[in-house]
Amino acid sequence: MKEYASFLGCIIPNRYPGIEASSTRILGHFDVELVQINGASCCPAPGVFSSFHLDSWLAIAARNIALGEMTGKDIITMCNGCYGSLTEASFLLKGNKELKEKINGILSKVGCEFKGTSKIKHVIEVFSEDIGVKKIQEAMNTSLEGVRACTHYGCHFLKPAEMKKHGSSERPRLLDEIVEASGARSVDYKDKTMCCGFGGGVRARNLDVTLDFTREKLNNIISARGDCIVDQCASCHLEFDRGQVEIKKIFGQEFRVPVLYFTQLIGMGLGMGQHELGLDFHSIPAKPLLDKLNGGRR
Repeated sequence: MKEYASFLGCIIPNRYPGIEASSTRILGHFDVELVQINGASCCPAPGVFSSFHLDSWLAIAARNIALGEMTGKDIITMCNGCYGSLTEASFLLKGNKELKEKINGILSKVGCEFKGTSKIKHVIEVFSEDIGVKKIQEAMNTSLEGVRACTHYGCHFLKPAEMKKHGSSERPRLLDEIVEASGARSVDYKDKTMCCGFGGGVRARNLDVTLDFTREKLNNIISARGDCIVDQCASCHLEFDRGQVEIKKIFGQEFRVPVLYFTQLIGMGLGMGQHELGLDFHSIPAKPLLDKLNGGRR
């Protein structure tokens, strides 16, 4: 049994608990157990926060890592933003002794110390490296044949590439391989690695601009005859799911493309139903996709 300290961030527990539920349940199926990090805060968001005040961002991120280190385990995240923040903070602090001492001076006031002993892993890395494609394929007991899935990696998982070693940041394959291991078909589409629109604080500042990005990606997915979007980031998940409701309200264009976190797709292949996977919490119903599988049985 492999154990990780779980860093949930903000969006998953507050907006999409199905991501946590499905990921935790399915990891358990593959003998990976998650333990809670007590007292963790927002990661905080890497792009916006660090741009305003680097030391504040580093101190908050380092505190979260330090709390994870107290468990004696490596840290797992389910959100690209959280992964980006913790990974980049760890990279900077381990590579700069003076900066590490400065940040630990701040953390000493709240009884914490960043040591750099815990690795930061995205949950998809655990599925790829610890579990492996072969075990995922062997575990599938419900056919996903005929499902055309359009993958979305998100920005903070792939870049900056020198900190995150996932092969090509322009033509990534990791998520596509896991989708195909589930039995679904990964379908390429125009501007596949384009931002969903959520990042950089744009959503909070100018929703119209954000949704224009999202709309373009959705149009490209429709053109590729995708049945669903499969993502690996809670922020991207919110943007595609809630964004479809907002696009209809602001632009008058309606999309009905189901949005799945990749563990929810694996869960479908394991025979899990809508409620078990937390799909009830989504703004865009997954029923059309579920109906396509096995004549709508779930």
